[in-house]
Amino acid sequence: MVVYVKTQGARIIKESKHLLVKKGEATYHTLFTYKLKQLLLFGNIEITHSALCQLMRNNIDTVFLTRYGRYLGRLAPLESKNVFLHKQQYHLLDDPVFGLRLARCIVAGKLANMTTVLMRIKRSRNKPLVGNIAKQIQDLMPKLAQADNIESIRGYEGRGSALFFEGFRYGFVENMGFTKRVRRPPTDPVNSVLSLLYTFLMNRVYSAVRIAGLDPYPGFLHTIDYGRYSLVLDLMEEFRTIIVDTLVLSLFNLKILQEEDFIVQKPEPSTSGQSSTCKPQDVTADPIGLITMNDAEPDNFDLPEQRMEEAPDSAKQITGKYPVKLQPNAFRRVIDAFEKKLTTTFFYPLAERHLTYGDVIIFQAGYYRKVLEGQVDVYQPILLK
Repeated sequence: MVVYVKTQGARIIKESKHLLVKKGEATYHTLFTYKLKQLLLFGNIEITHSALCQLMRNNIDTVFLTRYGRYLGRLAPLESKNVFLHKQQYHLLDDPVFGLRLARCIVAGKLANMTTVLMRIKRSRNKPLVGNIAKQIQDLMPKLAQADNIESIRGYEGRGSALFFEGFRYGFVENMGFTKRVRRPPTDPVNSVLSLLYTFLMNRVYSAVRIAGLDPYPGFLHTIDYGRYSLVLDLMEEFRTIIVDTLVLSLFNLKILQEEDFIVQKPEPSTSGQSSTCKPQDVTADPIGLITMNDAEPDNFDLPEQRMEEAPDSAKQITGKYPVKLQPNAFRRVIDAFEKKLTTTFFYPLAERHLTYGDVIIFQAGYYRKVLEGQVDVYQPILLK
C-alpha cells in the first residue's frame, strides 16, 4: 500500500504497532505498517521520533516533497547487503560495450512507445500531421541501432522526445496552453501535471530498484553525477509514455482536470478560484492509454505529405512565465488517477502472466538485475502494442 499525506499541519505519531495521522485531536488515518510499502509526505507534515523509528524498523520508503509535489528527499530503507551485486554494477560502468547495448535497448523502447501513442493520437484526433511526426521518430530507430557511442544514443533520445511533444499537444481536446515541455518551473497546466506525475513515477521506480537489491546511482543512459539516481532515471524512460503521458491526456480529455483546477504563482498576492467538481471518470478506460490495441493500422507510416495543421484553439490565460500549480482538490484527483493507473491489470508477455503496471515496474527492475548478473543477454523494455 502506498499512502499520500497532504493535510497541512498534520502529525504522524506511533500508537502500538501502527501509526496515526492526526491534526489537532482529530485522527485522519490509521496506517498499519505491515501493509505499508511507501509513504509520501507533502509540505508541512510532522513526524514524531517514535514514528520515524517505526518506519525505519519496517523498511518503509518515506518520501518528503513540497506541498506542490517537488521532491526533497527520503528516509530510505536499509541498504541492500549484496555487495557483490553492487560491485558488478560499478564494474560494468567501465564496460562501454555493455553500456551501449543497455542504453540502446532503453531508448529503443522509449521511441517505440512514443511512436505508438502518437499514432493513437493521429487516429483518434484525425491529425495526419501527427502521423508524420511519429514516422520521424520511427526513422530514428535504424540510426539508433548503428550508434557506436553513448552521446549519439542520448542525442537520438533527446530528438525523439522533442518530436514526441510536438505531436503530443495535438492529443488534447481543448488547448491548455501546452506547446512544448517546460520543466522548472512548469508554466502551463499540462506541464504542471507532467512534472508532478514524473515525480510520482520516479519514486515508484526508486522503490522497485531497492526491492531488486540494486544501487540506484550507477546508470548508463543518464550520466553519473553526485547525488543523481542515474539507474532510476534509466529505468523510468520506458514508463514515461506508457504511464504518465497517456494518463495526462486522459485527465484533461475526460475533464477530470479543467482550467479552474490550477493557480498561477505570481510574485504579488493573488486570489485563486475554487477547484472544480466533476463526475468521477475512469482514466483507465481511455483507449489511448491501453497497453494493447487491436485496431492498429497495417500501414501506419504510409502517409502522404500533409499541410501544417493548427493546434487546438489559442492558449488559455493561465499560461505564461509564472509557475502553474494544482489546486488541493485537483491534486487529490491526480493522485487517485495515478494509483488507479498503476493497479490496472494486463497480460505481460515477458512475465507470462497478468500483472499491474505497478507490478511491471518491480518486474523490470528485477529483469534488469538478471541482465547485470548475466542470466539474460538483452534487456527488454515494456512496449505498447
